[in-house]
Amino acid sequence: MATLRERKTYRDQVLRVLYEAVEGNRLLGITGAQLRRDLHVPEQDLAAACTYLAGEGLITVDWDPGNTPAMVTLTHEGIRHMEADEEEHG
Repeated sequence: MATLRERKTYRDQVLRVLYEAVEGNRLLGITGAQLRRDLHVPEQDLAAACTYLAGEGLITVDWDPGNTPAMVTLTHEGIRHMEADEEEHG
């Protein structure tokens, strides 16, 4: 099981990869398989990160059977969150 620090890192990485992939266009998403390839995150940790971020309203997730993200999309709130983070940290 991932530590709290690892879980936070996975969440940040999911948001960053999504944000970069869609370049701020919330109509575009990426597949769970692409996220896994890009992040090299264990499947259960990726699912946990996606569940958390969806609960926060930052992403939407279409799930495949077996608790695997099929398609992940940033919400408007998720884009705002990433833009604020970008402004704050450059």
